[in-house]
Amino acid sequence: MPAQIIETSDKPFEKVAIDPVTLDIVENALRNARIEMDATLVRTAMSPGIREQGDAFPMIADPSGKMIVGQFGSFIDGFLRGFDGTLEDGDMIFLSDPYSCEGAVSHSNDWLVLLPVFKDGRLLAYTAMFGHQSDIGGMVPGSMPIGASSIFEEGVRIPPVKIWRKGEYNADLIKLVMHQTRKPDWCQADLNAIIASCRVAARRVVEIAERFGDDIYYSATQELLERNHRAMKALIAMTVAEEPVSFEDYICDDGKGFGPYRIKCTMRREGDKVILDFDGTDPQSAASINFYLNENMFKMFFGIYMIMVFDPQIMFNDGFYDLIEVRIPEGSLLKPRFPAALSGRTHGLGRIFDILGGLLGQKTPEFLNAAGFSSSPHLFYSGWDGRKGGQAEWFQLFQIGFGGIPGRPLGDGPDGHSLWPGFTNVPNEFLERYFPLRIERYSTEPDSGGAGLHRGGNGIHMTYRFLADGNIAIHDDRWFVPPWGVNGGLPGARASKVIERVDGTTQIVGNKVEDVPVKEGDLLHFITWGGGGWGDPLERDPELVSLEIRQGLVSATGARSYGVVANDDGVVDPSATSALREKMRAERGEVALFDYGPGLDVLRRNCEAETGLPAPTQPEWANSGIAEAAE
Repeated sequence: MPAQIIETSDKPFEKVAIDPVTLDIVENALRNARIEMDATLVRTAMSPGIREQGDAFPMIADPSGKMIVGQFGSFIDGFLRGFDGTLEDGDMIFLSDPYSCEGAVSHSNDWLVLLPVFKDGRLLAYTAMFGHQSDIGGMVPGSMPIGASSIFEEGVRIPPVKIWRKGEYNADLIKLVMHQTRKPDWCQADLNAIIASCRVAARRVVEIAERFGDDIYYSATQELLERNHRAMKALIAMTVAEEPVSFEDYICDDGKGFGPYRIKCTMRREGDKVILDFDGTDPQSAASINFYLNENMFKMFFGIYMIMVFDPQIMFNDGFYDLIEVRIPEGSLLKPRFPAALSGRTHGLGRIFDILGGLLGQKTPEFLNAAGFSSSPHLFYSGWDGRKGGQAEWFQLFQIGFGGIPGRPLGDGPDGHSLWPGFTNVPNEFLERYFPLRIERYSTEPDSGGAGLHRGGNGIHMTYRFLADGNIAIHDDRWFVPPWGVNGGLPGARASKVIERVDGTTQIVGNKVEDVPVKEGDLLHFITWGGGGWGDPLERDPELVSLEIRQGLVSATGARSYGVVANDDGVVDPSATSALREKMRAERGEVALFDYGPGLDVLRRNCEAETGLPAPTQPEWANSGIAEAAE
């Protein structure tokens, strides 16, 4: 039974004409309200993941649940279909279980608050925010266990419940939830920050409606949705062909020795509508790398990608959803069956953007991006810190790192940059102040970005000196299958993680590991992948390569990937460069649209020699309804 909206007024909103000036004012007022949500959050939250990195996503929606401003798209229609209860003035919903909201939040660490906004007895809007909690209990600190085989091992699961009911706060519910986490102080503060953000946005929505009138506010939101629909309809007609195109990419492994896992998508246009079909994607994993992909979320990903590549001035919203149909096989890596583990879904989430780039650019190579969104590298470090004397204190770090952004049609990929535009790094000063560690290196990794006319962004080389005994866990990808290059660009370098022990030994560790003990004085070299290159590297200006040698972004050896002969000071030898480029052009033959690297068989054969780690074993699936499609 769907949710029942309790309104005390049965007067419907009327659609009225909106002049362009009023529409512009309402649009920017809503943009500002969304920004105010973020500002409220980061000033109130306590965990580094939210306060310092911004791992939270706001939304303001219309009465039907369509997102007007936000980032991830609306989950509200799925929530309303599955919530067997009422919504009325003074209510606020709290949830974290992905299976209860059709994957709108994709792992249980994301706590979501939904506030229905009523005015004069009518539902005017929804405001919502979800943020990643640093710990929700479960098997391991950080609550993202690589070894999990079901969601029951990943911490507390919160179904849709009323944290506020008719204006009354459910304190016992929150007490129960906080009892499950290792960091109740952080979680309580972060939850209060999320609630405050939703209330701030609700006040702003009501103020806009009071200024212009309810019908004008409502009509303005509908015009913003319709405008986005018109824009996306035109973009789809221009860029998506009726002839199907397919693309596939791989998650390297599952942390249990199996991989890679294939994600495949086929795109075609039928009239005005885009069909995106994930048939051919591998079955769900027995490990935690499954990504429960909400169809509306993927529609928003598609829209964001289209808009940012083709027309970044458009304010994206949910207005175009009826132009896109998403088909995801049940029981696949992207629609796992309950109770599959989901906590490590970040690798699939990142890979979706690489796949979108590979799909959308095949018919228009000039707009094609290389690979490199790929994942969100995570580091967890926990233990007891007794440096201050007296009773040792529990510490627990969750930090998101960044890889190299892919080379693009209009320029180089940024070095060590977030996939999400709102994310920032945790300042080293913050880390050193609040955790027993010291940052001894924080720089881009030279030559890790794929060579191209436009270079792929370099990955990051971050070196941690641990100042207390503890345990670490690492979640990363792109260590086995490299980020591919396009239009002649070369693949980016792969990720690696190395521990230099205080006893003088060196240990290469995997990119999905947990419960790795570290001692005071140990060093961790946390090196992320580089983005793939865009365009022919032999066309890159040698003087630009020379500059990047001097800046430490490219080495003299790495410059030869561009056919540039230079010394360690960046001084280019023009005649040797010309000769080398001529030789390289003759040897390589025709430039390929995609450069995936040497192929899976060669990667497996060379894996241990190149990475110091055994190659993952090809996974096998039994009793899967889509196993035959994955063969």
